[in-house]
Amino acid sequence: MSWPTQYRSSKFRHVYGQAASKDKCYDCVPITHNVHDNNFCAVNPCFVAVVTECAGGGTFLVIPIKQTGKLNPKYPKICGHKGHVLDIKWNPFNDFVIASCSEDATIKIWDIPKHLLVENITSPKKELRGHTRRVGLIEWHPTADNILFSAGYDYKIMIWNLDIMDAVISKPVKILDAHKDVVLSMSFNIDGSLLATACRDRKIRVLDPRTGTVVQETNYKYHKVNKVVFLGNVKKLFSTGTSGWNNRQIALWDQNDLSVPLLEEDLDGSSGLLIPFYDSDTHMLYVVGRGDRNIRYYEISPEKPYLNYLTEYRSLLPHKGVGVMPKRGLEVSACEIFRFYRLIPTKSLIEPVSMIVPRRSGSYQEDIYPLTTGAQPALTALEWLEGANKGPVLVSLRPGTEGMNCSTHFLEPEPLMNTTDLSQHEGWGERMSAEDMAKPSGSELEVEEKMLENEQVHLSSGSEVFECPPPETESELLQMFYQQRDEIDRLRKIINQRDIQIKQLELQLKNVYSDIEH
Repeated sequence: MSWPTQYRSSKFRHVYGQAASKDKCYDCVPITHNVHDNNFCAVNPCFVAVVTECAGGGTFLVIPIKQTGKLNPKYPKICGHKGHVLDIKWNPFNDFVIASCSEDATIKIWDIPKHLLVENITSPKKELRGHTRRVGLIEWHPTADNILFSAGYDYKIMIWNLDIMDAVISKPVKILDAHKDVVLSMSFNIDGSLLATACRDRKIRVLDPRTGTVVQETNYKYHKVNKVVFLGNVKKLFSTGTSGWNNRQIALWDQNDLSVPLLEEDLDGSSGLLIPFYDSDTHMLYVVGRGDRNIRYYEISPEKPYLNYLTEYRSLLPHKGVGVMPKRGLEVSACEIFRFYRLIPTKSLIEPVSMIVPRRSGSYQEDIYPLTTGAQPALTALEWLEGANKGPVLVSLRPGTEGMNCSTHFLEPEPLMNTTDLSQHEGWGERMSAEDMAKPSGSELEVEEKMLENEQVHLSSGSEVFECPPPETESELLQMFYQQRDEIDRLRKIINQRDIQIKQLELQLKNVYSDIEH
């Protein structure tokens, strides 16, 4: 182990992991039994998505982040693939768009509704067809909007432009065919100008994704790589794999020289795949092993020894995979710097684990929360394809600043009915000029403002009904039914009042025109 030196100072030396209580976990989730080397879980500030076990085809669940506790066995699923789902990834710039890939050799893009799911979603927004064999990996570009990368068992990486309006896209904008075997891992540098890959032929490659040129390639025979990740702000690569003796191994590489690793270290003799996660804000590196009960974490430094072991989080139950919450979804008031969502199939449980810096003060700690990647793209898809490079748009995590919430409002109620268009009323457009429409009287303005205030109050109270978790018992179902019925009655009264007001205005206009004619 790379134990920290005695005199090395660090703000993160005493970081500890804290598992959520049982009522804050997601219980009764049918986690997939697939043995593919992926996490099977994706998280954003609005939803937790997890690949599930099913008979025939492939499905996954999208659970609202606040809907913890036991999951209804009949909870709606996202089911449209003909084979097992192998990977899912949220769009980093839209919290209501998710991509999935499958053994059926397709990638599908799904729109998740802003209201609570009431039925299965079977029709994707877009379908990408180009691979000839199953697709095992997908990655969104970190700074360009609507650019998606996919890696299949046909040894090819394909780049897709989702700005194309077609519902079915059969031709990618670029195909990278520099690999001679299956691609096991993909990772971008900070601005997305370089792509690092780990391949089953034991090699790490750094490519220019727009040209397909291999910039760097390893020929090191003593490290069989499985996963690789860019340590972008220190210009290094970190990889996990196995040694010649089949021990689990980690290695650190210079981004500009992949001939020999800067650091190589055997961890243990377990067989589970090691998956690295890097936090560029804190320079902390987390290593999670499939089937392990622990999460190791390190701190990266630009000088030797480069990799400083901190400690590890331990649990009684092994995890199959993990999802990671983006920084803008963390609880900064609790000094939370990272959050995992552990998949525990033996208990059908998703358990959040928060990595916390111990601080006495409950106020915002600016020194551990630098500006971080937000939810706005730095480039359009066309700009990136034409050769532009730009770093991510940074936001502050301070409460109350922009960029903290979901990219759009979370879980809006499903629309009940369309509002009446005033221009559709009989005789309205024929007798009223544009000038008259632009000059309402003072009394009419007061009535309009009161109506709007009442409408906002009613709608805000009604949205609370729709944001509640689905009922699990008969009494809860009846309670929600009566609440929704009352809300519908209130909305009908608002519409009736609007209709009466419209008729009154029409009568006033008739009187005015009749006076003018006489």
